[in-house]
Amino acid sequence: MPHLQPFISRFPVLPLLMTLLSISGPGLADSRDVTDRPNFVVVFTDDQGYQDLGCFGSPDIQTPHLDGLARQGARFTDFYSAQAVCSASRAALLTGCYPNRIGIQGALGPRSRHGINKNEWTIAEVLKTRGYATAIYGKWHLGHHKPFLPTRHGFDDYFGLPYSNDMWPYHPGVAHLPMSERLKRWPHLPLFEKEKIVNPQVTGKDQAKLTTWYTERAVKFIEKNKKSPFFLYVPHSMPHVPLYVSDKFKGKSKRGLYGDVIMEIDWSVGQIVAALKKHKLDRRTLVIFTSDNGPWLNYGTHSGLARPLREGKGTTWDGGQREPTVMWWPGQVPAGHVCREVAGTIDILPTLARLAGIQQLPQDHKIDGHDIWPLISGQKNATSPHEAYYFYWGRHLQAIRSGRWKLHFPHAYRSLNGRKGGTGGKPVRYVQKRTGLALFDLAQDIGETTNVIGDHAEVVTRLQALAKQARAELGDSATRQTGAGVRPPGRLPAQPKKK
Repeated sequence: MPHLQPFISRFPVLPLLMTLLSISGPGLADSRDVTDRPNFVVVFTDDQGYQDLGCFGSPDIQTPHLDGLARQGARFTDFYSAQAVCSASRAALLTGCYPNRIGIQGALGPRSRHGINKNEWTIAEVLKTRGYATAIYGKWHLGHHKPFLPTRHGFDDYFGLPYSNDMWPYHPGVAHLPMSERLKRWPHLPLFEKEKIVNPQVTGKDQAKLTTWYTERAVKFIEKNKKSPFFLYVPHSMPHVPLYVSDKFKGKSKRGLYGDVIMEIDWSVGQIVAALKKHKLDRRTLVIFTSDNGPWLNYGTHSGLARPLREGKGTTWDGGQREPTVMWWPGQVPAGHVCREVAGTIDILPTLARLAGIQQLPQDHKIDGHDIWPLISGQKNATSPHEAYYFYWGRHLQAIRSGRWKLHFPHAYRSLNGRKGGTGGKPVRYVQKRTGLALFDLAQDIGETTNVIGDHAEVVTRLQALAKQARAELGDSATRQTGAGVRPPGRLPAQPKKK
């Protein structure tokens, strides 16, 4: 493993004088009081819309706990996932890399034979070099075979689903088929505890308990590790379809079942924050809430809302990747702070590493994220560390944002084209649309509605030059470039061919 070093902190929660002790391997901490290092909680929802929190403008979903954290902390209005699909976005969050850099694309399924490479550094692995306890309770989705499981990538504890909750034989798309035929497409959905399958056939009744189970585990983890620094990762399975909610929130929302699910997630956040306060950990814990991608719009009443953004999950329009994001740390994050600078999930790893006392991340293992603590803490005149943020769909570079400007390159995308989505958990079909080269001023046009390419030739030229650099480094299927900085995913050995 690469070499990591602690640094002299500039944050009041950490001592001004830190021992400059080199760390040579995971799990090795310095001799300081472990309580000097802040705790981190990352709550990551699945397919949540930009407008699906009260503090982001929801007219009909009550989220009092998250709204309270936003009032007491920071709300990020221009915070992006790295791709608009499950596995890719999770890989980016945990490694600080664009997913195509590390070979993770799309949504890995139960028949996938690849996953996160053992040579990649996750947040959990980085923090374990500083003596952190680590846990994940929720959806993993970076490979379900043993070499790819969370416990092989820095997490001490794991409880949850290995991939999406719709990857099972009860998916509405196969519900009309006999079970023998369903199982050919989707095997039974397993529930893991560490590396053991504790429930090989998750049912709908089980799915209704998932949010509660993840929350209970999270609270117990906080209680168990209240005297040591910890990293708690809670990637909820919801509100990814099929939607399930416990009896305590069923029928509570004005938005139907989807709203009920979001209310239960808000309750979950409230339980975690209450545990932090109970054990007097709130003033040394950074809590981050965000989502993996935008809403799956063709599910209609079972989907979130991305308003006022354009499109949703599976697209590089902002509705697919701009996420409702709240960060809270009493005494460190100023109350009522609103950050409108560009940032994203790839920035979480380097930010937490800095706060944990790591001076330098491995130089021979490039990541794409940057330390955004100046943005989180509301430092005066702090600006985005990203000259550009790149929007890929798979290996296709489809858009680039720099400051207020977002340039879309010609590409096809899925859309409802103004139609309503489905009802009762059943989707309608998307139509394929296409955009040409188009420039949008997001400061004036958050919905990406008006192409201003004819008025800003110099901006287009600059963004095209940055895109050329990205293609050389990260590749682009549209130009048939591999990318000099792309690394392979982890793969199982090839299966022998049947004779």
